[in-house]
Amino acid sequence: MSELLQDDSKVVTNEAFDRLRSARHANPGAVAAALAHRARRPLVRGDGRLFIVAADHPARGALGVGSDRMAMANRYDLLQRLALSLSRPGVDGVLGTPDIIEDLALLGLLDDKIVVGSMNRGGLRGAAFEMDDRYTGYDVESISRSGLDFAKLLVRVNLEDPATVRTLEATARAVTDAADAGVPIMLEPFMSRWADGRIANDLSTEAVITSIAIACGLGSTSAYSWLKLPVVPDMERVMEAATLPTLLLGGDAGGDPEETFAAWADALALPGVHGLVVGRTLLYPPDGDVATAVDTAAAMVHAV
Repeated sequence: MSELLQDDSKVVTNEAFDRLRSARHANPGAVAAALAHRARRPLVRGDGRLFIVAADHPARGALGVGSDRMAMANRYDLLQRLALSLSRPGVDGVLGTPDIIEDLALLGLLDDKIVVGSMNRGGLRGAAFEMDDRYTGYDVESISRSGLDFAKLLVRVNLEDPATVRTLEATARAVTDAADAGVPIMLEPFMSRWADGRIANDLSTEAVITSIAIACGLGSTSAYSWLKLPVVPDMERVMEAATLPTLLLGGDAGGDPEETFAAWADALALPGVHGLVVGRTLLYPPDGDVATAVDTAAAMVHAV
Protein backbone atom coordinates (compact mmCIF):
# COMPACT_ATOMS: atom_id res chain seq x y z
CA MET A 1 0.00 0.00 0.00
CA SER A 2 2.95 2.32 0.53
CA GLU A 3 4.26 1.82 -3.02
CA LEU A 4 4.35 4.92 -5.22
CA LEU A 5 1.32 5.45 -7.42
CA GLN A 6 1.53 4.27 -11.01
CA ASP A 7 3.10 6.78 -13.42
CA ASP A 8 -0.24 7.61 -15.06
CA SER A 9 -1.66 8.60 -11.65
CA LYS A 10 1.18 10.91 -10.64
CA VAL A 11 0.42 14.61 -10.35
CA VAL A 12 3.80 15.79 -9.03
CA THR A 13 6.80 15.30 -11.34
CA ASN A 14 10.24 14.16 -10.25
CA GLU A 15 11.52 17.61 -11.26
CA ALA A 16 9.06 19.23 -8.85
CA PHE A 17 10.32 17.02 -6.05
CA ASP A 18 13.88 18.02 -6.99
CA ARG A 19 12.90 21.69 -6.58
CA LEU A 20 11.21 20.92 -3.25
CA ARG A 21 14.32 19.27 -1.88
CA SER A 22 16.53 22.07 -3.19
CA ALA A 23 14.39 24.74 -1.51
CA ARG A 24 14.43 22.90 1.80
CA HIS A 25 18.19 22.46 1.55
CA ALA A 26 19.34 25.88 0.36
CA ASN A 27 16.45 28.34 0.72
CA PRO A 28 14.32 27.81 3.82
CA GLY A 29 12.81 31.27 3.35
CA ALA A 30 11.00 29.82 0.33
CA VAL A 31 8.47 28.22 2.70
CA ALA A 32 7.19 31.53 4.05
CA ALA A 33 7.26 33.03 0.55
CA ALA A 34 5.19 30.19 -0.90
CA LEU A 35 2.59 30.53 1.84
CA ALA A 36 2.48 34.31 1.53
CA HIS A 37 1.90 34.25 -2.22
CA ARG A 38 -0.70 31.49 -2.46
CA ALA A 39 -4.12 32.52 -3.77
CA ARG A 40 -6.64 32.37 -0.93
CA ARG A 41 -10.40 31.88 -0.94
CA PRO A 42 -13.22 32.58 1.51
CA LEU A 43 -13.81 29.87 4.08
CA VAL A 44 -17.52 29.67 3.28
CA ARG A 45 -18.66 30.13 -0.31
CA GLY A 46 -21.03 28.59 -2.83
CA ASP A 47 -23.10 25.90 -1.14
CA GLY A 48 -21.39 26.66 2.18
CA ARG A 49 -20.04 23.13 2.54
CA LEU A 50 -16.45 21.97 3.00
CA PHE A 51 -14.64 18.81 1.98
CA ILE A 52 -11.19 18.68 3.59
CA VAL A 53 -8.59 15.93 3.06
CA ALA A 54 -6.68 15.18 6.29
CA ALA A 55 -2.98 14.30 6.45
CA ASP A 56 -1.96 14.96 10.03
CA HIS A 57 -1.47 11.30 10.93
CA PRO A 58 2.31 10.88 10.39
CA ALA A 59 3.22 13.48 13.02
CA ARG A 60 1.39 11.33 15.57
CA GLY A 61 3.42 8.29 14.54
CA ALA A 62 0.22 6.82 13.07
CA LEU A 63 1.60 5.47 9.80
CA GLY A 64 -0.59 2.41 9.47
CA VAL A 65 -3.56 1.88 7.17
CA GLY A 66 -5.42 -1.39 7.48
CA SER A 67 -2.92 -4.23 7.76
CA ASP A 68 0.00 -2.16 6.43
CA ARG A 69 1.71 -0.69 9.49
CA MET A 70 3.97 1.59 7.39
CA ALA A 71 1.54 2.63 4.65
CA MET A 72 2.13 6.36 5.16
CA ALA A 73 5.89 6.11 5.67
CA ASN A 74 6.79 7.10 2.09
CA ARG A 75 6.44 10.92 2.07
CA TYR A 76 6.63 11.13 -1.73
CA ASP A 77 3.82 8.62 -2.10
CA LEU A 78 1.72 10.53 0.42
CA LEU A 79 2.33 13.83 -1.37
CA GLN A 80 1.32 12.26 -4.68
CA ARG A 81 -1.92 11.03 -3.12
CA LEU A 82 -2.58 14.46 -1.63
CA ALA A 83 -1.79 16.20 -4.91
CA LEU A 84 -4.19 13.89 -6.75
CA SER A 85 -6.89 14.50 -4.14
CA LEU A 86 -6.47 18.29 -4.27
CA SER A 87 -6.74 18.20 -8.06
CA ARG A 88 -10.21 16.63 -7.97
CA PRO A 89 -13.35 18.81 -8.28
CA GLY A 90 -15.13 19.47 -5.01
CA VAL A 91 -12.08 19.13 -2.74
CA ASP A 92 -11.96 22.36 -0.77
CA GLY A 93 -8.73 21.96 1.14
CA VAL A 94 -6.30 20.02 3.25
CA LEU A 95 -5.50 19.54 6.95
CA GLY A 96 -1.94 18.90 8.05
CA THR A 97 0.97 19.60 10.36
CA PRO A 98 3.56 22.21 9.31
CA ASP A 99 5.82 19.75 7.47
CA ILE A 100 2.98 18.52 5.23
CA ILE A 101 1.48 21.96 4.64
CA GLU A 102 4.87 23.43 3.77
CA ASP A 103 5.67 20.61 1.31
CA LEU A 104 2.35 21.25 -0.42
CA ALA A 105 2.98 25.01 -0.46
CA LEU A 106 6.43 24.57 -2.02
CA LEU A 107 4.86 22.32 -4.66
CA GLY A 108 2.31 25.04 -5.46
CA LEU A 109 -0.70 22.91 -4.56
CA LEU A 110 -2.50 25.21 -2.11
CA ASP A 111 -3.90 27.94 -4.37
CA ASP A 112 -7.65 28.49 -3.87
CA LYS A 113 -7.70 25.85 -1.13
CA ILE A 114 -8.68 26.02 2.54
CA VAL A 115 -5.58 25.20 4.57
CA VAL A 116 -6.16 23.82 8.07
CA GLY A 117 -3.19 23.87 10.43
CA SER A 118 -3.07 20.95 12.85
CA MET A 119 -1.91 21.90 16.33
CA ASN A 120 -1.19 18.18 16.76
CA ARG A 121 -1.00 16.33 20.07
CA GLY A 122 1.88 15.24 22.23
CA GLY A 123 0.18 12.10 23.52
CA LEU A 124 1.38 9.54 20.99
CA ARG A 125 -0.54 6.30 20.61
CA GLY A 126 0.73 3.59 22.96
CA ALA A 127 3.02 5.94 24.90
CA ALA A 128 3.13 6.06 28.70
CA PHE A 129 2.35 9.76 28.30
CA GLU A 130 -0.50 9.24 25.83
CA MET A 131 -2.94 11.46 27.73
CA ASP A 132 -0.50 14.38 27.82
CA ASP A 133 -2.06 16.10 24.84
CA ARG A 134 -0.05 19.30 24.92
CA TYR A 135 0.03 20.94 21.47
CA THR A 136 3.20 20.26 19.51
CA GLY A 137 2.43 21.57 16.01
CA TYR A 138 1.00 24.90 14.93
CA ASP A 139 -0.18 27.46 17.44
CA VAL A 140 -2.64 30.25 16.68
CA GLU A 141 0.13 32.82 16.17
CA SER A 142 1.93 30.70 13.56
CA ILE A 143 -1.32 29.80 11.81
CA SER A 144 -2.16 33.49 11.51
CA ARG A 145 1.40 34.43 10.48
CA SER A 146 1.45 31.72 7.80
CA GLY A 147 -1.84 32.89 6.35
CA LEU A 148 -3.64 29.63 7.00
CA ASP A 149 -7.43 29.56 7.05
CA PHE A 150 -8.34 27.29 9.96
CA ALA A 151 -6.88 25.78 13.14
CA LYS A 152 -7.58 22.24 14.30
CA LEU A 153 -7.00 20.53 17.64
CA LEU A 154 -7.92 17.34 19.45
CA VAL A 155 -9.60 17.32 22.88
CA ARG A 156 -9.49 13.93 24.59
CA VAL A 157 -11.21 14.01 27.98
CA ASN A 158 -10.25 11.23 30.37
CA LEU A 159 -12.01 11.65 33.69
CA GLU A 160 -9.55 9.24 35.36
CA ASP A 161 -6.34 10.91 34.16
CA PRO A 162 -5.08 14.15 35.75
CA ALA A 163 -3.31 15.12 32.50
CA THR A 164 -6.72 15.98 31.03
CA VAL A 165 -6.99 19.23 32.95
CA ARG A 166 -3.84 20.58 31.27
CA THR A 167 -5.29 19.71 27.89
CA LEU A 168 -8.54 21.49 28.72
CA GLU A 169 -6.71 24.59 29.93
CA ALA A 170 -4.48 24.71 26.84
CA THR A 171 -7.47 24.16 24.58
CA ALA A 172 -9.46 26.94 26.21
CA ARG A 173 -6.51 29.28 25.73
CA ALA A 174 -6.19 28.27 22.07
CA VAL A 175 -9.90 28.87 21.44
CA THR A 176 -9.64 32.33 22.99
CA ASP A 177 -6.46 33.15 21.04
CA ALA A 178 -8.05 31.99 17.78
CA ALA A 179 -11.10 34.16 18.32
CA ASP A 180 -8.90 37.16 19.14
CA ALA A 181 -7.02 36.56 15.86
CA GLY A 182 -10.21 35.97 13.86
CA VAL A 183 -9.13 32.42 13.00
CA PRO A 184 -11.79 29.66 12.90
CA ILE A 185 -10.79 26.72 15.08
CA MET A 186 -11.95 23.11 14.70
CA LEU A 187 -12.33 21.12 17.93
CA GLU A 188 -12.31 17.31 17.77
CA PRO A 189 -13.58 16.09 21.18
CA PHE A 190 -13.67 12.58 22.62
CA MET A 191 -14.43 11.01 25.95
CA SER A 192 -11.47 8.65 26.41
CA ARG A 193 -10.22 6.05 28.87
CA TRP A 194 -7.24 3.81 29.51
CA ALA A 195 -7.78 0.23 28.27
CA ASP A 196 -4.98 -2.36 28.34
CA GLY A 197 -2.30 0.30 28.43
CA ARG A 198 -3.76 2.30 25.55
CA ILE A 199 -6.28 5.09 25.19
CA ALA A 200 -9.65 4.12 23.72
CA ASN A 201 -12.19 6.69 22.59
CA ASP A 202 -15.78 6.06 23.64
CA LEU A 203 -17.89 6.26 20.47
CA SER A 204 -21.24 5.71 22.12
CA THR A 205 -23.87 8.34 21.36
CA GLU A 206 -23.99 9.52 24.98
CA ALA A 207 -20.21 9.87 25.22
CA VAL A 208 -19.99 11.90 22.01
CA ILE A 209 -22.77 14.19 23.24
CA THR A 210 -20.93 14.66 26.54
CA SER A 211 -17.68 15.49 24.73
CA ILE A 212 -19.51 18.08 22.65
CA ALA A 213 -20.93 19.78 25.73
CA ILE A 214 -17.44 20.07 27.24
CA ALA A 215 -15.77 21.28 24.03
CA CYS A 216 -18.39 23.94 23.29
CA GLY A 217 -17.76 25.60 26.65
CA LEU A 218 -14.00 26.00 26.21
CA GLY A 219 -12.55 29.47 25.77
CA SER A 220 -13.84 32.96 26.40
CA THR A 221 -16.04 32.86 23.28
CA SER A 222 -17.30 30.19 20.91
CA ALA A 223 -17.79 32.62 18.02
CA TYR A 224 -15.02 31.06 15.92
CA SER A 225 -15.39 27.47 17.14
CA TRP A 226 -16.34 24.57 14.87
CA LEU A 227 -16.73 20.88 15.74
CA LYS A 228 -15.20 17.83 14.04
CA LEU A 229 -17.23 14.79 15.07
CA PRO A 230 -17.23 11.05 14.40
CA VAL A 231 -20.22 9.44 12.72
CA VAL A 232 -21.85 7.31 15.42
CA PRO A 233 -25.29 5.76 15.98
CA ASP A 234 -28.19 8.21 16.40
CA MET A 235 -26.43 11.20 14.81
CA GLU A 236 -29.71 13.13 15.03
CA ARG A 237 -29.32 13.28 18.82
CA VAL A 238 -25.63 14.11 18.48
CA MET A 239 -26.35 17.09 16.26
CA GLU A 240 -28.96 18.35 18.72
CA ALA A 241 -26.19 18.79 21.32
CA ALA A 242 -24.73 22.00 19.85
CA THR A 243 -25.36 24.86 17.46
CA LEU A 244 -21.73 25.12 16.32
CA PRO A 245 -20.99 24.37 12.66
CA THR A 246 -19.85 20.77 12.34
CA LEU A 247 -17.66 18.77 9.98
CA LEU A 248 -17.78 14.98 10.06
CA LEU A 249 -14.72 12.93 10.93
CA GLY A 250 -14.13 10.23 8.34
CA GLY A 251 -12.36 7.88 10.73
CA ASP A 252 -9.86 5.11 10.04
CA ALA A 253 -9.82 3.05 6.88
CA GLY A 254 -11.42 -0.36 7.26
CA GLY A 255 -14.74 -2.08 6.94
CA ASP A 256 -17.06 -1.97 3.95
CA PRO A 257 -16.50 1.26 1.94
CA GLU A 258 -20.11 1.27 0.75
CA GLU A 259 -21.38 1.14 4.33
CA THR A 260 -18.97 3.92 5.31
CA PHE A 261 -20.10 6.15 2.45
CA ALA A 262 -23.76 5.47 3.25
CA ALA A 263 -23.27 6.48 6.90
CA TRP A 264 -21.53 9.68 5.79
CA ALA A 265 -24.33 10.50 3.35
CA ASP A 266 -27.00 10.10 6.03
CA ALA A 267 -25.11 12.29 8.51
CA LEU A 268 -24.35 14.96 5.90
CA ALA A 269 -28.09 15.51 5.49
CA LEU A 270 -28.52 16.62 9.12
CA PRO A 271 -28.93 20.27 10.12
CA GLY A 272 -25.68 21.83 11.31
CA VAL A 273 -23.44 19.45 9.34
CA HIS A 274 -21.44 21.41 6.80
CA GLY A 275 -19.03 18.88 5.35
CA LEU A 276 -16.46 16.16 5.77
CA VAL A 277 -12.84 15.81 6.92
CA VAL A 278 -11.35 12.50 5.77
CA GLY A 279 -7.81 11.19 5.53
CA ARG A 280 -6.65 7.59 5.24
CA THR A 281 -10.02 6.21 4.15
CA LEU A 282 -9.75 8.17 0.89
CA LEU A 283 -6.00 8.52 0.49
CA TYR A 284 -5.47 4.75 0.86
CA PRO A 285 -8.69 3.06 -0.32
CA PRO A 286 -8.75 -0.74 -0.42
CA ASP A 287 -8.81 -0.83 -4.24
CA GLY A 288 -6.07 1.81 -4.57
CA ASP A 289 -8.29 4.12 -6.65
CA VAL A 290 -7.77 7.45 -4.85
CA ALA A 291 -9.51 9.57 -7.50
CA THR A 292 -12.73 7.55 -7.41
CA ALA A 293 -12.84 7.46 -3.59
CA VAL A 294 -12.30 11.22 -3.41
CA ASP A 295 -14.86 11.91 -6.16
CA THR A 296 -17.46 9.80 -4.37
CA ALA A 297 -17.00 11.74 -1.12
CA ALA A 298 -16.95 15.09 -2.93
CA ALA A 299 -20.25 14.29 -4.63
CA MET A 300 -21.83 13.53 -1.24
CA VAL A 301 -20.57 16.72 0.36
CA HIS A 302 -21.51 19.04 -2.47
CA ALA A 303 -24.50 17.03 -3.73
CA VAL A 304 -23.08 17.01 -7.28
